[in-house]
Amino acid sequence: MSDMFLVDAEGKYVVTFGVLFNDERCANIFEALVGTLKAAKKRKIVAYQSEILLQNVHDNVEITLLLDHSE
Repeated sequence: MSDMFLVDAEGKYVVTFGVLFNDERCANIFEALVGTLKAAKKRKIVAYQSEILLQNVHDNVEITLLLDHSE
C-alpha cells in the first residue's frame, strides 16, 4: 500500500481520500475505511481537515500519517 502515498516536505506520508478509497487492496483490508480513519484521527495517527469523509465529495482531502514511517 505504501506505493500510493507521497512524502511531503516534512517527510510524512500523504494520500488523498479518493486514492485510498478506490484502491482495491485497501478496500479488502479495511472494510469500514471511513470508520477506521475516524478512529485513527481520534488517536492522532492520521490527520485530515474534514469532519467526515464521503466518496466523491472528499476525494481530494489529504490524509497525513502522523506516526514516524519507520515505526
